[in-house]
Amino acid sequence: MIKKITLTAVAFIFILSCKTKQQTSSQTNSNNFTNREPYILLDSLTVVPDNKKTVIELPRYNASVTRVNDLLHTKLEVKFDWQKQYLYGKATLTLKPYYYSTDSLELDAKGMDIKEVSVLNNNVKTPLLYNYDKKKLKIKLNRSYLFTEKYDVFIEYTAKPNELEVKGSSAITSDKGLYFINPLGDEKNKPMQIWTQGETEASSCWFPTIDKPNERMTQEIYITIEKKYATLSNGILVYSKENTDGTKTDYWKQELGAAPYLTMMAIGEYSIVKDKWKRPSDGKVLDVNYYVEKEYEIDAKAIFGNTPEMLQFYSKVLGVDYPWEKYSQIIVRDYVSGAMENTSAVIHGEFLNRTTREMIDRDNEDVIAHELFHHWFGDLVTCESWANLPLNESFATYGEYLWIEYKYGRDEADMHHYESMTGYLAEASRKQENLIRFGYEDKEDMFDGHSYNKGGQILHMLRKIIGDDAFFASLKLYLENNKYKPAEIHQLRLAFEEITGKDLNWFFNQWFLSSGHPDLIINHNYDATDKKYTVSIKQVQDFATTPLFQLPMAIDIYAGGKVTRHEIIVTKQSQNFVFECPANPDLVNVDAEKMVLCTKTENKPMEQWIYEYSNAPLYLDRYESLTKIAKESSAKSFPVILKSLDDKFWDLRLYGIKKISSVLNDENKNQVKEKMKLLAVNDKKSLVRAEAVEFLATNFPDDKDLLSLYKQAVNDQSYAVLGQALNGLTKLSPDEGMKMCAQFENEKTTSLLLSVANVYSKYAGEDKNDFFLKTAPKIHGFSNISFATYYVEFLKRCSDETIDTGVALFAANAKSEKSKWIKYFWQKSVNDIIKFYTDKQERTQSKINQMKEVNNDAVGLKKMEDELEKTKLQREKITAIYNELIK
Repeated sequence: MIKKITLTAVAFIFILSCKTKQQTSSQTNSNNFTNREPYILLDSLTVVPDNKKTVIELPRYNASVTRVNDLLHTKLEVKFDWQKQYLYGKATLTLKPYYYSTDSLELDAKGMDIKEVSVLNNNVKTPLLYNYDKKKLKIKLNRSYLFTEKYDVFIEYTAKPNELEVKGSSAITSDKGLYFINPLGDEKNKPMQIWTQGETEASSCWFPTIDKPNERMTQEIYITIEKKYATLSNGILVYSKENTDGTKTDYWKQELGAAPYLTMMAIGEYSIVKDKWKRPSDGKVLDVNYYVEKEYEIDAKAIFGNTPEMLQFYSKVLGVDYPWEKYSQIIVRDYVSGAMENTSAVIHGEFLNRTTREMIDRDNEDVIAHELFHHWFGDLVTCESWANLPLNESFATYGEYLWIEYKYGRDEADMHHYESMTGYLAEASRKQENLIRFGYEDKEDMFDGHSYNKGGQILHMLRKIIGDDAFFASLKLYLENNKYKPAEIHQLRLAFEEITGKDLNWFFNQWFLSSGHPDLIINHNYDATDKKYTVSIKQVQDFATTPLFQLPMAIDIYAGGKVTRHEIIVTKQSQNFVFECPANPDLVNVDAEKMVLCTKTENKPMEQWIYEYSNAPLYLDRYESLTKIAKESSAKSFPVILKSLDDKFWDLRLYGIKKISSVLNDENKNQVKEKMKLLAVNDKKSLVRAEAVEFLATNFPDDKDLLSLYKQAVNDQSYAVLGQALNGLTKLSPDEGMKMCAQFENEKTTSLLLSVANVYSKYAGEDKNDFFLKTAPKIHGFSNISFATYYVEFLKRCSDETIDTGVALFAANAKSEKSKWIKYFWQKSVNDIIKFYTDKQERTQSKINQMKEVNNDAVGLKKMEDELEKTKLQREKITAIYNELIK
């Protein structure tokens, strides 16, 4: 499961929570008893005052589910009613008692109609007694079975996902398991599809099962559907048989066991683009297929084409070959998450629907890598409980780093890693949890910036502490010891300890089983008399909630043209590290591998930061030094920021462009302009070219000499560059810019349409409202957020009548939108218009008050009062629409 948690995303989620409801929050840990009386934590006991007597309770503990029966195999036969949005199913489950003999079976089965429950013996059905409460199906077996005995239970049922009470989380916005997309075919720009989402425990919304992560089963699924549709499920497509009623039955079979939440189906009109990969261990050639809508068939290899190389890389680096029968990926509409690692059949959200040209600016290889790495960590070895979810998600997050490092180099990987860290730190500012936490209030709470982002950081630290060879040997042992089984965090620790021979409890206790992170203050001092350099490191985190950390790290000393590395271990709240230095070093680089997850305030001379940028090797060395230098805004900072425009890594060139405005002056602006012109045309990275164009348009808005550059940039293959060029061109020459934008109004590409919408939001007249109305249906997924933002800004310059058409569009989309995040932004767009009228009303009232004080212009005053009344009525009308939307 992918959940991109960035600083922006965390801020957005926080804002959303504030907008939707008022709630009191406090820092929590794994033992927090939310919604209870105030409590005092006494180690493993909780004392809860109740005004009369003291009640002593154990902390909340979400244990792994006790395994009474062992689900061995599931056979499903399914067909569908598009009109009712029902699934008609027959399930044959093969089970045995896990250890103790039993005469009963309890299954998860949510919101179904149960038609028949029988035990099968030589294909003869014997009806069984059962009790069903729409959540649990409790079956009385025909006799007591020993753990050595298998039995088969047959269940005929109807699944009704749209009649379930829908819940969800920030990572998975709905939990009804089975989704009919545009089931009546009445949405013009949306295909008819059916797909499933099992994580966390939603597979039981469409077939009866033991819906827990510590269960494993093999499976076979017979999918009956209209002939025109392609199907995808786990394992191998054994055959596809045409039926006489215009349908076909596709038979999928997976012979390797996986958790029930990883079972999937997807159905729709797809082009299947085929690829191959040869598994090294047995030489078997596996199908690697990409299911895309016909429109994106030509782009499928651009979207997914590195998948075979990823399979090869991960198999080699882990020492464990990709184990499953095939590897397919499919893009669906209206997905309720980012992507999902269903075994051998990954589902991606429609944000992956991108043309080859769109991917010049941004691709989604991190998402593709994340889901593939799950096939070892999550699928081959599965967390035994949701408390152990980081065994799935932390590894998948770090799998992104490993792929990027291998394919694109360490600078690119470290940038990605740093962005992930900032996402965690943003979340940590409002909550800090144990990474492995048994005390969660809701299992969905586990899908956060701790399980993903923080866990990836921790694995990187562990790799750096024990070394690459030991790290990957430990992962190999962990995978081999626990393959096709559930696992918990201690099994990971034991694998690392077996390989390294080291006791690693200290590391796992402070990082996996405790909350928070170190907050460091680092001071530097050189004593010229004693020829000693002192690095003082102080941990200043709140020790009431966060432990004192043991922090191995490297300190590199640059002196006399040489670099000397010193390995240190921070073990105290305040600690000094003293080094013999004959002369004041050019640079003392603390945490030279930039591996420690922490916040830090580091105080050292500006000369060291300047030296660090030019001489230290890592992306984060250069980024951190540039950040410090840019804050100086002095004569010393300009040469370094200017130099960053030629940095070997594109993100630092981009950063330099963003920061050089702060040191721009009359003396250097022509030099900077000429450099930006070169970057805008020649830089290899499109995002750098786009940023350079934006810089020129912002800082030299009236420079006619740039007109030819903007016209040239409009022909750039990058949509990011094109969009900024349109903006610069329109700012400098509105008629030419608007004429150029008009040429792109009927394009299909989302990126280009959003670029036009951005320009129109600033410069277009009311006649361009039709562009927004006809473009809205072409925008999908989270791109709607940008579109809505641009449309609101455009409408603020329009008449009430035109604004009404925009509000109607916002309201209609808010009502029909499935994603709660996108729905929120449609609602917010209506609210932004209300704020626009509120501000207008206040300005008008202020003018009226001024007119009454200074003149007797009765005609003018009456006109203003009429305008005020009209604004009030418009505001009240739109407020009523908004209130209906948020009911």
